[in-house]
Amino acid sequence: MDTLKPENLPEHLAVIMDGNGRWAEKRMLQRIVGHQKGVETVRVIVEECSRLGIRYLTLFAFSAENWLRPKTEVKALMALLKKYIRAEIARMMQNDIRFNVIGNRADLPPDIDREIQAAMDRTANNRGMLLTLALSYGGRQEIVTAAKTLAEEVAAGRLSAEAIDEKMLSGSLYTAGIPDPDLLIRTSGEMRISNFLLWQLAYAELYFTEVNWPDFDRNELARAFRDYQSRERRFGMTSDQLRKESA
Repeated sequence: MDTLKPENLPEHLAVIMDGNGRWAEKRMLQRIVGHQKGVETVRVIVEECSRLGIRYLTLFAFSAENWLRPKTEVKALMALLKKYIRAEIARMMQNDIRFNVIGNRADLPPDIDREIQAAMDRTANNRGMLLTLALSYGGRQEIVTAAKTLAEEVAAGRLSAEAIDEKMLSGSLYTAGIPDPDLLIRTSGEMRISNFLLWQLAYAELYFTEVNWPDFDRNELARAFRDYQSRERRFGMTSDQLRKESA
């Protein structure tokens, strides 16, 4: 088995954690059992990414559209989220991980939002990996919110429309100050990005696997990283230009 090249790991890894429900249904279990097993996978992957020196890890945990799921499932997911955040703060402190959340937090239950804020405050001075959960998140909604923010600045006379560029729009997104993902992993065989980081994924490498999230372990992560390291990232340039730049 090829070893990973530490110098060529993604700085920012984004993950769409898909297949918890299907994992449970295949085993004739309730869907929430799949989500509980998925939380265990989160713990494993967060620790492994931290160990490997990944600087930014962003996990799509709950989309804006997920509020449309059955109320009993949503309630169970929120309870699981609250339990996870409480249980993982000590582990984050031990591993020097800083906790972050992006999305429309106003839609979250107040007790969940308090737990989020407490975890963000507690880990704010950590200098290791930045772990970001996307909660009540939608990529289109994020871009609309950023556009509204800039439009308000223009309307107030504090900004000219001509001054708006890609850098300014990026700085108005939830992910301001975070580099764009280098690699997106999606589990469970689905091959779409599902309204996740639409702006930020413009030049990300995409990796899709049939493995459901509860079964995605360190070996599967290494397989994704080896695939990433086999690719040539040209960013619009030719291979010849890249070779000359690196010479």
